[in-house]
Amino acid sequence: MRILFIGDVVGEPGCSMLQSSLPNLRTTYQPDVIIVNGENSASDGRGITPSIVQDIIGQGVHLITSGNHIWAKKEIVDFFRAGTKHLLRPANYPGDCPGSGVAIIPLPDGRKLGVMNLMGRVFMHDHLDCPFRAAASLLTYIRTQTPYVFVDFHAETTSEKYALAYYLDGKVSAVVGTHTHVQTADEQILPHGTAYITDVGMGGARHSSLGMKSDIIIQKFISQMPVRFSVEQSKPWILSAVCIELLPSGLAQKITRILIQQS
Repeated sequence: MRILFIGDVVGEPGCSMLQSSLPNLRTTYQPDVIIVNGENSASDGRGITPSIVQDIIGQGVHLITSGNHIWAKKEIVDFFRAGTKHLLRPANYPGDCPGSGVAIIPLPDGRKLGVMNLMGRVFMHDHLDCPFRAAASLLTYIRTQTPYVFVDFHAETTSEKYALAYYLDGKVSAVVGTHTHVQTADEQILPHGTAYITDVGMGGARHSSLGMKSDIIIQKFISQMPVRFSVEQSKPWILSAVCIELLPSGLAQKITRILIQQS
């Protein structure tokens, strides 16, 4: 099984890069499953809307994961309550939150991919349930249906991401990090067969602060005053992804880091 996972899509530049890059990515990597983190895909770079979900899924993407900005657009709450199967929120939010943090994706050949979306607590939302315990609980459910298990861990610190990856090493197919928007060069297969990368990266403007206009971010750091972030629109734009190849056992045999730039 081949999984193509695309990192945090930021605003209109990220959405445009996704649309223009997907046909070639399909041809090059021949993925069985395509997953996109879309929690920054709204035009202002915060959250996602039902129409964007429908547009991304309409391009042949199987599932959209998210993170700490999932509730930024109020209409997404009703979208979850309506029973969407194409968008996940982090599974370690309280259980009475709308939506789900786990999905089982059926493939035409009868195989299935289990996907869990988790969020870190360090420097983020420390009131969330423990992602380690949430992962263990979800894994018990997923492994009754398939040996293929993919984890999007939306977290701030490298230490928390590595810790979860080693905790799950040999138990899941892959643990990929999102949220920090900077693609890391540590893609690897861990000792017991789990594919890992600390952060897949983003889709958006290369010359930006994580997809946002840098001058506004600099102003915030210097003044410590509240500012309204704005998505950087200028080119070049980039799209960051990984392709992960899995063995029939569910463990990984290869992870390839992908970075596309469009002038």
